Amino acid sequence: MASNVNPTVRRRRLGQELRRLRELKGMTAEEVAERLLVSQSKISRLENGRRSISQRDVRDLCGVYEVEDQRIVDSLMQMAKDSRQQGWWHAFGDIPYSVYIGLETDAESLRVYEPQIITGLLQTRAYAEAIIRGGSPEASEADNDKRVEVRLRRQGRITAETEPLRLWVVLDEASLHRIVGSRPVMREQLEHLIEMSQLPHITVQVLPFEVGAHAGINGQYSILEFADAADSSVVYIEGVTSDLYLEKPLDVQKYTVMYEHLRAQSLNVDQSRQLIERLAKDYAR
Repeated sequence: MASNVNPTVRRRRLGQELRRLRELKGMTAEEVAERLLVSQSKISRLENGRRSISQRDVRDLCGVYEVEDQRIVDSLMQMAKDSRQQGWWHAFGDIPYSVYIGLETDAESLRVYEPQIITGLLQTRAYAEAIIRGGSPEASEADNDKRVEVRLRRQGRITAETEPLRLWVVLDEASLHRIVGSRPVMREQLEHLIEMSQLPHITVQVLPFEVGAHAGINGQYSILEFADAADSSVVYIEGVTSDLYLEKPLDVQKYTVMYEHLRAQSLNVDQSRQLIERLAKDYAR
């Protein structure tokens, strides 16, 4: 398998194609499940890319959908084979948000709203260590170390020399005042944030306290967009025990409009950088 094959994205694209074939056949997921003697939830998971798809699954579904063009069947079978390969993050063992990492790895742009902390892609090692250990007090040291390494490895998407991830971050002012680790850790983190915000593909805005109630009051979320038109945008909402992925156009549109409101209510880029610089100096005292 070529190194640039992303199994998460392969599953997602394959699932979209299988859904398209089902809809062309005029069948519901329940009807397909009955034909194959499987649960309806399995068909749904195959179509939304949250479950590995075997070549046997593809063969059986193509049979139900009466796909006669062998080239289409072969192409789908190859996608199923690719989708069962492992991405770089699997080397770190069981990562709870591995689906998200797969999407982030292939995304062209990412918009993030963070109400409490500095977003992961812009964290220093010391800040990441403090955040992860504080957020997972019952996890083993080895597991926390693994999560730190995964987070730092993910940052390669914004430091890549060619086609880096375009990143737009709106940070609630609270994330700048919350002392994570120590004051020196915070000073280093804010100085790093200033440095990264000067890159042409990274935009950082701060949502000030005086705004009061705002469009992101319900919490953190991210919007991932992809270069391939076949890949629809995804809204990602991180949870404690499970994560939420929204792909329906109306859902994505609602969160996109919310993000535009957040951007409009935030300080502009220069004002945001000035505030971060001032707070970084305060932490140095």
